[in-house]
Amino acid sequence: MANANPSTPKPLATPTDLSPADVKAITACVNVLVADSFALYVKTKNFHWHMNGPGFRDYHLLLDEQADQIFETIDVLAERVRKISGKTLTSIGHISKLQTIKDDDDDFVSGADMIRRLLADNQHMAKAQRAAVDLTEKHHDSPTSNFLQDMLDGTERRVWFLFEIAQHL
Repeated sequence: MANANPSTPKPLATPTDLSPADVKAITACVNVLVADSFALYVKTKNFHWHMNGPGFRDYHLLLDEQADQIFETIDVLAERVRKISGKTLTSIGHISKLQTIKDDDDDFVSGADMIRRLLADNQHMAKAQRAAVDLTEKHHDSPTSNFLQDMLDGTERRVWFLFEIAQHL
């Protein structure tokens, strides 16, 4: 039967040729990456704001640049979920339920430890992105896979920079 009340909103149902099982798997995987991207963005900005010690200016500027790079991926990932008829994150609470990147609420973190912690988090993110590429390819979602590959390249660049700095701390 047709919608009896035309003013009643219809559920989100973007047309897609992906199966419901494909959409469910991709949505679950990508939403964790969206949550982790938010968490890593906030942590990177936190460390940008609270950087201290030798190399302050260079690290302060680097972390601002890296935070911007991370932030730019969030909307693209969330919109990929919507393009395939999935539902993406709705709140800070939703992010906290899905994130695998741990928050960093310490009162003080040395500049050297900030770099080491961000290196570990970006390595974690790269591993998750690589797994997501495999999953999206398995579920026939080339556009998401292609974006994730570009995103992974950016993450690996952050890992490279942070690793090189960490070697001299």
